[in-house]
Amino acid sequence: MTIGLTGAQEVSICNESLMLQNLPECGKYFEEMMHKVDSKKWYYSKFSLCTEQKALTARCFWPNPLAEGFITEIHRQFFSKCSSVKEHWEDPTDKILITLIFTPVLLAIGTISLILWCSKRSDILV
Repeated sequence: MTIGLTGAQEVSICNESLMLQNLPECGKYFEEMMHKVDSKKWYYSKFSLCTEQKALTARCFWPNPLAEGFITEIHRQFFSKCSSVKEHWEDPTDKILITLIFTPVLLAIGTISLILWCSKRSDILV
């Protein structure tokens, strides 16, 4: 919504059908570019910029649910096999976990004890 020189409010209405009609151009361009490059060098920024421009041309905000849906479909098509290896994380053994917990605690207690001992023995430090 904008306010013109006369003070009247002008309402910009999103033309969703125009946006949905133009978004496949971005997908087609992206697909052509992806077939030209090695899969390790695929890039996404030009596709994202294209969808943003098409949405703004149709007077729609970006991102919006329709554009996000289109982007998600393209992502599923091209990047569905990005992470085929699932890494399984395990907790450390109890011995390692106890060591990792108690080492800083004991160091803190030792440091505090040393500071207190030195503050009581100020005659040695002078």
